[in-house]
Amino acid sequence: MTLPLFFFYIFSAIAVASALMVIASRNPVHSVLFLILTFVNAAGLFMLAGAEFLALILIVVYVGAVAVLFLFVTMMLDVDFASLKQGMLQYAPIGVVVGAIMLIELLLVGGSYVLAPEVASQAVVPIDAGIDNTRALGQLLYTRYVFLFQGAGAVLLVAMIGAIVLTLRHKSGVKRQDIFKQSNRTRAQATELVKVKSGQGL
Repeated sequence: MTLPLFFFYIFSAIAVASALMVIASRNPVHSVLFLILTFVNAAGLFMLAGAEFLALILIVVYVGAVAVLFLFVTMMLDVDFASLKQGMLQYAPIGVVVGAIMLIELLLVGGSYVLAPEVASQAVVPIDAGIDNTRALGQLLYTRYVFLFQGAGAVLLVAMIGAIVLTLRHKSGVKRQDIFKQSNRTRAQATELVKVKSGQGL
């Protein structure tokens, strides 16, 4: 057994076990911690496959932002998870349908690779073997697919603004800054002349 194959079995076994513990843990904090462990081992598998960019994305984005955000939200908010789990059975048919669709898609992808393995080797864009994957991906994204890349960024920006607008709640009795009112105020509204008697001061 070679060293890469040994690490492949180690990473894959830990990733599968931690993924099962994500859905089996009763404590949500433990589930998030197992999710972080799953991402780290998946990043190791990507490194073994030669896709270092995807491995870094998993560590920086998913572990460094998404999973840690879930962890802090779960730990800081006093969420009653018992009440949330009461209505889970009514969504079970939808979950089964979505899971079946994803399983069929995975089987179609795997079946097409088995039936026609030459399709995966026919790259649309020729790959230069002299440069690493990250640089090749950056050159491809910012040249051929630059408009699609910018469009995806715009969609994510709009989604983020929409989520902030939908979840924003104004409290009554709190003073807020009114930019329109401040810009349109006159001199009489902004200043007040006070005649102070000599020797008294303020």
